[in-house]
Amino acid sequence: MPNATKTAPTLLRDLRGKLGEGVFSVSEHLDNLRLLVPAARAIELLTELRDGFGYHLTELGGIDYLGYPGRSAARPRFEVHYVLLNYETSTRLIVKTFANDPDPSVPSVVGLWKGAEWMEREVFDMYGIVFEGHPDLRRILMPDNFRSFPLRKDYPLRGRGERHNFERVTREDS
Repeated sequence: MPNATKTAPTLLRDLRGKLGEGVFSVSEHLDNLRLLVPAARAIELLTELRDGFGYHLTELGGIDYLGYPGRSAARPRFEVHYVLLNYETSTRLIVKTFANDPDPSVPSVVGLWKGAEWMEREVFDMYGIVFEGHPDLRRILMPDNFRSFPLRKDYPLRGRGERHNFERVTREDS
């Protein structure tokens, strides 16, 4: 049975005890505890949070840091974040992992949470981040023949590229 009464310092100590030092780093912002983990270790950390500590996935999203003030060239361009909730304690955790150009990818968490299937498809469709091992990774919002990713910072807002991928539909008046 998951231990749902862990405080943040106890949770972090126990996670490090199970996974080892250096698997994740910690940051805090306002009330949010954030765990930053390399993509190669994300499934391991998320599995432990689910099975050992009773956390459930409530949100999965992406961010493009291209042009972000203060971002160094060494920092990966894309972030995938997982917002987790423990229903017994009402505590939230945010787990972040990163991917980079030219082919951003992270492991899929559909094997942990079935509800992640559509969330991963949305992030793929909007940012082009591939979720390795996803059972049906295809467009969910944009047309199948659309070749761009509209939430990327380098997506053109005006001119060529904005709508050149869409077929023109005309209607004949009867």
